[in-house]
Amino acid sequence: MKFKLFSLGLLLVCFAILGVMTGVIPVTGRDAGQVYTAAALFDRTPAPDTPAPTETAAPKNITPPTPRLAGTAAPVSTAVIAAPTATPARAASTPGRTTVSLSTAQPTRRADEPSPTAGPSPTAGPSPTAGHSPSDEPSASAEPEDTPLPIAAVTPSAEPVIHGWEPDVEVVSTTITWQEPVQNDTDIDLDAAALLGQEPDITLPARGAQVLILHTHGTEAYTPDGADQYEATTDYRTLDPAHSVIRVGKALGKALESYGLRVIVDTQLYDWPSYNGSYSRAEQAIRQYLEQEPGIAMIIDLHRDALGDDEVVYKTVSDELDIPAAQMMFVVGTDENLDHPNWRENLALALSLQGLVEDEYPHLMRPTLVCPYRYNQQFTPGSMLLEIGTAGNTLQEAITSAELFADVIGPILAERVEA
Repeated sequence: MKFKLFSLGLLLVCFAILGVMTGVIPVTGRDAGQVYTAAALFDRTPAPDTPAPTETAAPKNITPPTPRLAGTAAPVSTAVIAAPTATPARAASTPGRTTVSLSTAQPTRRADEPSPTAGPSPTAGPSPTAGHSPSDEPSASAEPEDTPLPIAAVTPSAEPVIHGWEPDVEVVSTTITWQEPVQNDTDIDLDAAALLGQEPDITLPARGAQVLILHTHGTEAYTPDGADQYEATTDYRTLDPAHSVIRVGKALGKALESYGLRVIVDTQLYDWPSYNGSYSRAEQAIRQYLEQEPGIAMIIDLHRDALGDDEVVYKTVSDELDIPAAQMMFVVGTDENLDHPNWRENLALALSLQGLVEDEYPHLMRPTLVCPYRYNQQFTPGSMLLEIGTAGNTLQEAITSAELFADVIGPILAERVEA
């Protein structure tokens, strides 16, 4: 009898389970705020009348640049990389002075250009005759240069700096003199002397922004000196815009504004956290600025150069002035590798300004470097890359040169505003 009752009970339990599974017998349950049918509890699928949770797409992290007048602040995009393990270096030795003629010798240049796999180094780079060729400048066979990349605004979670950084090489003062106005690193024949000191062929709009200053390599900095100390990401580079070329760009913009010009100074970083791709990111910014201010007639990409090797870093100064001022140099691209319809106009403008500055402040200008790359100069006939000083110069020497440069070209540009 007991066996029959047990068998009957077991049979009833089986029927009950079957009814629950098929939904004949309704049973409900809750899980993480969702209501499910009993049948659904076996596969964790939401009931048909309960909408499935939807994924919200993450917003694209793109920050288009906003035009700002010189001297106004702008957020700086930064991100974290592993902090260098190098220990703080010893102070530089007392500078000496040499005078170098391009017709005889010159120190190694562009020593600050990093390799694609290593951080920037001020003591390893191509020779002067190798040309001004940053590792992120596209080659003729690379992806088209006008494909814009997003400008990412990234927030650091730690401080990637070298505290108390100082150069550990000798800093030598030098003056680069020249007989020819250009150093031609292309296969193009140039009659540069005919363009030197001519009246600039440029017209500025009567309304809207007239000049754009930006910094493709905005982390470039100078030799620490006096109150101009900074925390470095690597040698001669910092995220602090008060001690990098961005500070020099703001000084140049302010000086040009004193002559009534309307200037945008872009303070975003395009070479951080990744150095490679700097020109592509800067290109997108230039396009955006020109969309907002299509009348911009002059675009100055402001850099600082680097000359030296493992033993010495050179600071270039004018030996004809009573104040310490860093030498400056235009870098002009051509169409040897990529389409660049404006390069001859760019060169003519650079050489005309070079001659005018040199007449007013002797030995303040180094010869213009003409290269096979275009450096985002294809957008306007008034585009130029301007190197102010080298890694061996101080920030104040570079600022002085920027102001002297503006004192020459400011009145000239003001006379060329449309009536």
